Amino acid sequence: MHRVLSTHLYRNQALTRELLSEISGAGVSAIEIFCDSYHFRYASPQAARELASALEGAGMALHSLHAPAERDTGSGRGSGVSISIADTERIRRQDAVDEMKRALEVAETTPFRFFVLDLATGHQAADPRKLDAAFNSLEILSVFAKHRGVAIALQNTPNEIGSPASLVQFVKDTHLNSLRFCFDAGHAHIEGGVVPGFRTMRDLVVTVHVHDNHGEKDEHLLPWEGTIDWDMSFAELASAPEALPFVVELKEVAPGAPSLDQIRAAFDKIEKHLDEKGASSARSGRA
Repeated sequence: MHRVLSTHLYRNQALTRELLSEISGAGVSAIEIFCDSYHFRYASPQAARELASALEGAGMALHSLHAPAERDTGSGRGSGVSISIADTERIRRQDAVDEMKRALEVAETTPFRFFVLDLATGHQAADPRKLDAAFNSLEILSVFAKHRGVAIALQNTPNEIGSPASLVQFVKDTHLNSLRFCFDAGHAHIEGGVVPGFRTMRDLVVTVHVHDNHGEKDEHLLPWEGTIDWDMSFAELASAPEALPFVVELKEVAPGAPSLDQIRAAFDKIEKHLDEKGASSARSGRA
């Protein structure tokens, strides 16, 4: 199994060559970068070139990008404004689409496979107007991504518009057949459960976010630190028809971030569970 770590854990600091070297030292072979301009200046061609060089030096690959949730409006931390491809106001929606394009252009310098994208943010209902707005955005972005060798992977989120059933129905209704899914186990645990959520989405799932919580809020804890039944969950994930890459997606918790030693131990435990389930993910080494 390739060990893929999301840089969501480090989003409050710059993604430097030194940080990538430290991550690689923990046995991580690929990363998913969280697109926050303070963390990674994805709109800068120079920053993209520096990333390619740093990844090569660290012996790691870029597995995916997590789409930006804000557009930067200044040079300081927290200077962004929220953006959404499902915004019903045309100008704001176009602004969001343009920002997604800037992130996708990273693939021209540093190839990656998947662009993980939330259909909408917050506790939003499946408003037909928002779904129409998302369709208009994704009709453009799907073509833009495809030309750069990237698949857009919609992520299930703990709200009505981003639920597994809503995402499946959205793809069916829009006929945007190039869209794929990122199954987020932590989000599914909050809304309906990991096993039923995956069963709903599984036909289009191409990558998986692994993190834990206690079933009430999106804590992004290490696996086995919350209440997800990982034995049952990995058994279900291992039943996928093709090998699925697993991306550990954490965030800082008081008094600080999980250590790389803890992350390495979590990967060891995940591999052990996958081996016990006979998972093709553990045997194939597919990122």
